[in-house]
Order: sequence, then structure tokens, then C-alpha cells
Amino acid sequence: MTTSYISRKIDGNLFDWARENGRKPLLIRGARQVGKSSAVRHLGERFEHFLEVNFELDKHASDLFAKSDLSPQKLCEELAAIYETPIIPGKTLLFFDEIQSSLPAIASLRFFYEKYGNLHVIAAGSLLEFALGELPSFGGGRVRSMFMYPLNFFEFLNACGRHMLLEAIQNANCQNPLSEPVHQKTIALLRKFLILGGMPEVVSAYVSGKDLLACQRILDDLVISLRSDFTKYRKKVPTVQISAVFDSVAAQMGNKFVYTNVSRDYGNRQIKESLELLKMSGLVIPVIHSASNGVPLGAEIDVKKQKMLLLDMGILQRMLGLPLSDILVSDKFSLVNKGNIAELFIGLEILKSGSCYEQKNLYYWCRENKSSNAEVDFVEQIGQKIVPIEVKSNTRGAMQSMRLFLQEKHSPFGIRTSLENFGELPNIKIIPLYALGNSLHAKNVLFAKE
Repeated sequence: MTTSYISRKIDGNLFDWARENGRKPLLIRGARQVGKSSAVRHLGERFEHFLEVNFELDKHASDLFAKSDLSPQKLCEELAAIYETPIIPGKTLLFFDEIQSSLPAIASLRFFYEKYGNLHVIAAGSLLEFALGELPSFGGGRVRSMFMYPLNFFEFLNACGRHMLLEAIQNANCQNPLSEPVHQKTIALLRKFLILGGMPEVVSAYVSGKDLLACQRILDDLVISLRSDFTKYRKKVPTVQISAVFDSVAAQMGNKFVYTNVSRDYGNRQIKESLELLKMSGLVIPVIHSASNGVPLGAEIDVKKQKMLLLDMGILQRMLGLPLSDILVSDKFSLVNKGNIAELFIGLEILKSGSCYEQKNLYYWCRENKSSNAEVDFVEQIGQKIVPIEVKSNTRGAMQSMRLFLQEKHSPFGIRTSLENFGELPNIKIIPLYALGNSLHAKNVLFAKE
């Protein structure tokens, strides 16, 4: 079944890159099946000629780049002859896919900038971080990286054709909330997104068929496919060991990751090794404790205190076998948030809200005392301000951890996010789960009275 392309936020960045003078070759980085190749092919439709070279499928291409004496111009002459596609600067987009399969091809990217800079060149690959780790140096400022993730909630709404709803959310703020019917309609769509996640194949299937069960089967296929990649991570690390850590990340979602909860069969060194490989693959995203005394947040971190997030909510709910009815229809937040799926959603929305040109890090804050513990789910730098974010299960409560953080760190305000509509309390901005990612960079929401 042929599916149409789903527009992505990154499309605008790709179009801007294509129009730049003195552009650098572009390297798109991200986990497997997040839509990297589709986005480049979509950009390729704007060019007179588009040539895609897949290094996983075509051994001749790898052999060609293994010849170290070839200049970019000579390489392009050979590629044009092999694929019978003209390579003309300004008219051709040259796309190297699965480039992790050819280290010489990765190393050659810098020379395209130095010696053939007027040609549009993009490379992408899954498990790319493993290949980059094998190169003594990469790019030297001559290659630009762009980071890509699964769809965020706004991209999902756009894919579903909910353009007016999108506009309404973007125009709402803490002083001017959405009407209750519009808010409830958005919550209903959010519930579906928590089940589906943002993997493009799943979203595309839902948009075309509206069959949640069929989408669950696609998610099962994705989980199997991701696990099959474990054999490619590092030959000396058993796949069963990586799989055990992967499963434990899902089971410990939302909590500090504890090595001893993984398995008695593996020591801390083995677990740490597998965890690092999963991070490199993009399947696992760390949320690191920050003392949060000032910016940047990464200046005062404690790597012994980390929470681990999976790449996607749909993948999490399939791995945990969560009841879909609880997420779809329950009025109790505890059921909607089974497996801490709402906290995962917020972490991913924060991650996806950042610039595609930088690899954003996630942070949280905690205090562990014998007498009292305190924890804030996420802390985010907004401008030069540090803002605490809590994913709340209800509309009441003293929010002691949030209040303690605001008092100690002198933050201007905190954010509470849940199934509530937009609202405001003293020093607290109330933002619905579905609007948090957009609100972090929308001055009309956070700074209307600042």
C-alpha cells in the first residue's frame, strides 16, 4: 500500500539548507525508522535530478568510495554513470543513505564541501553513531548535523488534517484557555497519540485506515525489527544482554534507573555497556539529574542519577502490554499514565521542541534525604531562566517539590502539565499535556505577563 508523505517540522529546515549559499554537506542523524530517508526524498522532489545511493544495498558504491584517490568530482562522474542520473551542481540532490555501512563515504563528506561545495549533498543512516565512533575525527566543521526524532503531537495533528485545531491551540494561553469542547476534543486525539506514538509508519497507517489494532501490529513489527538490530551494535556484546536492559528501561520508565533491577545475570559493567549502546542507537534517551543552580543545566549534573526514556510511546505501550481502553477512555490520570506514558510523552515533546541542529539533553531535579525526598520531573532552560516542569496526576495538591524548587532556585515560575486546560496559579503556569512542547517556545503562553 502506497502512502503519501507526512509533512514534518524538519522539512522547513531542509528547504532552508537547500537555498543557502556556501552550504555544507548535511548529515541527518536519528534512530532507525524515524523518517530520515522519506524527508530527504521529499526534498528531492524540488530538484531536477535526485540520486539516492544506498550503501547497505549496493556494494559497488562502497567499493567506489574505498578508492582513496578519487576526488568528489570524479566520484560523481562514476556515480552518474553507474546510476544513469546526471549529477549537476544546483540541479541534483545527491543522497547517501545508510552511510554508516561505508566509513570512507562518511569521511568523504568533508571533501565535498572543500572541493565541490556547490553540489547539494545529504547523508543519513541508522546506527550512525556507531560508525562515527570508529572515525578518529569527523567533519572538522565542514559537515552539518541535523537530528531527527519521531513525530511530535503537533505533527500528528497536522497529519490528521486538524489544522484549525492546531491553530486554536497555538493561539491559546494561560489567560485565554481553549473552550471546553475544543479542549476535550484535543484530549481525545492525545489519547490516540499516546497509544500510537510518533513512528511515521504507524502514523501513516492510522491516517489512511483509522485502525488502531492494525497499528498495534505495525508497532509489534517495529519492536521486533529494533531488537533484530541488536546484533549490529557490537559483536562482543550478547544480544540477550542488550535486550534485557532494553526491557528494563521500559519497566523502570519514569523512575531513577537502577542497575540491580535489570537482572541478576549481569553485573553493573555489563548493564552500563548495554545501556550506552542503546543510547548510541537512539532507542534510549537519558534524563540526567542537574543541581539546577544556574545555566547551563549540564554544568552541575550527577550521572549516577539518571532516568531512561524510550524513543516512542507506542513502542513503550506495546512492550508493557498496556490496556488500550484505560488510555482511551479512563477519566483517571493514573490509568491514562500507566507505565508513566504521559511522563515519557512530555520528555519526548521537550526533546523534539529543540533545534534540529543541536543534540538536546534532558534534565530533572531530585533531593534524596532520609527525612524527605523531593523530585521535579523535568527542568528546562528557557532563555536564561530555569523552569521546573511537573507531570501531575490531578488538579489538586500542594506540589511540594515544585514549591521547594521555586524557593531554592529562585525560578520565575513553574509549569504543571496534565489533562487540565490552560490556567494559572501563583507562580505556576498550567499547560495541557498536548500543548507543552509548543508552549516552551511560545512567548504568548509563558511570558504573557512577564
